[in-house]
Amino acid sequence: MRAPGKKRGRRIAPPTISARLSGHITLDAQADGSIAAWFDGHSVGLGKFSAGAVNSAQDLRTGLPLSSFASDSRALDKEIDLLVRRLARRGLLEYRLGHLRDDKDQVVVEPQLPDYWPQTPKLGDADVIVLSRFAYLRRRGNEMVLESPRAGALFKICDPKIATAIAMLSTPQKISRFRRQHGFPGVELLALLVDCQILFKIDAASGDGLRATEGDDNLVLWDFHDLLFHTHSTEGRQANPLGGLYPYAGVIPPPPAVRPRWPGKKIELAAPSQTISPIAKLLRERHSTRDFDDQQPITLAELSRFLDSTARIHSKWKSRVDLGGGSPAVTYAARPYPSGGSAYELELYLAVANCEGLARGFYHYDADLHALVPIGVRTHELQALWTAAEFAMDAPAAPQILITIAARFGRVSWKYSSIAYSLILKDVGGLMQTLYLMVTEMGLGGCAIGTTNIDLFAKMTGIEFHVEGPVGQFAIGRGRKPEASD
Repeated sequence: MRAPGKKRGRRIAPPTISARLSGHITLDAQADGSIAAWFDGHSVGLGKFSAGAVNSAQDLRTGLPLSSFASDSRALDKEIDLLVRRLARRGLLEYRLGHLRDDKDQVVVEPQLPDYWPQTPKLGDADVIVLSRFAYLRRRGNEMVLESPRAGALFKICDPKIATAIAMLSTPQKISRFRRQHGFPGVELLALLVDCQILFKIDAASGDGLRATEGDDNLVLWDFHDLLFHTHSTEGRQANPLGGLYPYAGVIPPPPAVRPRWPGKKIELAAPSQTISPIAKLLRERHSTRDFDDQQPITLAELSRFLDSTARIHSKWKSRVDLGGGSPAVTYAARPYPSGGSAYELELYLAVANCEGLARGFYHYDADLHALVPIGVRTHELQALWTAAEFAMDAPAAPQILITIAARFGRVSWKYSSIAYSLILKDVGGLMQTLYLMVTEMGLGGCAIGTTNIDLFAKMTGIEFHVEGPVGQFAIGRGRKPEASD
């Protein structure tokens, strides 16, 4: 007699990646095939589509598998792909990972970049993967999310077993061995995480998953908390609400403008002299200007004087670091404003909209040669820069010149541990005040701007966001004089 064969379990289909409308988004289709997305009382037109595409679009409420319209051979698939990508570019989609016959999400992928699209690079059993040192798992409300300042998306973990499995990847794991672990999350999720640089592959023979294994030399110089603060206090690589939104207006009373007085005996200070020094006069007159006179724009000669007085290199030297034998020599180049450790890591990029004697465009200020170097950028990118500044200043129009203050981060983090990014922001503050004082002295107008878009800057310059990126902005031009009243 033949021995009974081993019973084979039914093979479970792998989870599917589906596109789904974000929770606050609804689609409205008109009789002519026009589709619009509605959110918070606003609508965005997405174009006209066939009746079949309009019908398929209804599945975006629950989830439309990306594989269902991946073919280029059918006209309907092309239409659906176009619609879904238009929604994605506007940040109106999320992606669910789960089984088609199960309405429970395993993971929900929330894009943080406007051009994010789920990718699943091929992973083999021989590959060794490990968590990025920038990855972290945290509570958000009643949810658990996995994210990284390097990632184009964050991952809402809906199954606790997946969180447990991901924690095992704090040490390098060979995929063939990891498959045998209880709660293995599936290759599909691992591939999504590799694409977002939350996981990365290492050499099984020599890699150990430590700092130097991940990324380039510029990334090695970043501490976790610094890169996280940089990406989450700027625009471009996060999808959180940002700016003056008064999120706690109905929860906590506004703090007072002046601190409550300390108890104890006061020591009265002498009244200042009636004669005000020139620098004290400038400090008192300093103010922000948001409305510029485009009929009388700033001139190239004025811009040259402004940059020469505030940002030009005025001395250079070299000094050897005292680290014992073989210590490296470090070069220095001082400018008019203060800088921690004489790093002078800040660079100025000018988006010129209206300057007499200078063409519209994007320029880098060479502080050594005292020269402007044009950088070729797309018109819509330059316009996006001006539009964002106009919105941030609550101004009636774009500034005549928008200065983006960028930092060469490694210049500071090569020396300083734990405090590198905070030192950079202190340097920005010192430079901002210098710019304010100079525009005041010259009779021009200026305004510091609190937001910058690090992803837009990376696209305009072609520089990776962790190598050099914006840490501040300053608008300058000739301020519009108030109209005389009758």
